[in-house]
Amino acid sequence: MKKILHISKYFYPFRGGTEQIAQDCIEALKGKYEQKVICFNHEQGNIIEMLDGIEIIRCGCLVKIASQSISLSYGPTLRKVIKEFRPDAIIFHYPNPFVAHYLLKYCKKNIKLVIYWHLDIVKQRFLRKLFYVQNMHLVKRADKIIATSPTYVKGSKWLSEAVEKCVVVPNCINEERLQINDEIIKKVEQIRKENESKIICMAVGRHTEYKGFSYLVEASKLLDSRFKIFITGQGELTEELKEKAQGDEKIVFLGLISDDELKAYLNAMDIFCFPSITKNEAFGLALAEAMYYEKPAITFTIKGSGVNYVSLNGETGIQVPNRNVVEYANAIKELGDNVELRKQYGVNAKRRVVDNFLLEQYAKNVRREMDNIFIK
Repeated sequence: MKKILHISKYFYPFRGGTEQIAQDCIEALKGKYEQKVICFNHEQGNIIEMLDGIEIIRCGCLVKIASQSISLSYGPTLRKVIKEFRPDAIIFHYPNPFVAHYLLKYCKKNIKLVIYWHLDIVKQRFLRKLFYVQNMHLVKRADKIIATSPTYVKGSKWLSEAVEKCVVVPNCINEERLQINDEIIKKVEQIRKENESKIICMAVGRHTEYKGFSYLVEASKLLDSRFKIFITGQGELTEELKEKAQGDEKIVFLGLISDDELKAYLNAMDIFCFPSITKNEAFGLALAEAMYYEKPAITFTIKGSGVNYVSLNGETGIQVPNRNVVEYANAIKELGDNVELRKQYGVNAKRRVVDNFLLEQYAKNVRREMDNIFIK
């Protein structure tokens, strides 16, 4: 049985898009390959533990700089793991520039290197320039690069220059995690009753700049009182968003809610608002989950992002020019006024997710690509 070492910034139980995909990737390859994971620990000190039969090595984090964890123990630990585990392949979840330095140093030529390219470094301009040469070396060293959508391959400076190494494996959602029970159904009915005669809109995500919630708050000011907009999550912009929404009774901030509450609101809503504005939103798992529940989506046009690959304009929802608040509000009004259009887009949305973005299809894609890398 061949061995695969996964390198992820963090790993379960930490919740994040990249971490969820890393977990799905491991599940897809379980039983066919011997696997091990190395990642950061949120605290100082190294930890080694077993999760579902997979060894997880967590390297203590000394400090974070520009969202990048720094660890004194990571380099020596990675070197030791590669020497002792002797992986046939390494799957490196990018971006993770601090770890990339050690990966390029210790990944011998006899080890297949697969770069799982989740997104470009966009926001941190200094880091983007600083690690320009490192990215060149990574792309050159890679045996294969996994991208999450064809649009990201075309829109990324790095991937567009290494198309021959790129394969597309769309992200997935796990149907089991989205199942609803009687309690959730009761909560759905309660939400609808409390918002009777309202057109329920919803937005999900961390309150950070690239999620674009400020544009949704501005768009709400152009809507009439028929609409109700629920926003989940929190983040560094939470207080700023609340201040901007002050006096607008249409907007309700739910904060962090449980998975069951989230599923209830997703089922109760009429329109899913996904106002992300940059390529930091590389795919949109929350978008796919809402579409799974047959909900039409409203998105911005994001050049090079997979968002507009997940939800198709005029088929599963409405796409408007990036950062255009007036057009975003108009799209909400259009779906609010047309129940049949909402239903049509919702049915199409569910079909698109089932056909392309479920765990079963994802597992087949990942296994195929890993099998192919050892044939060549």
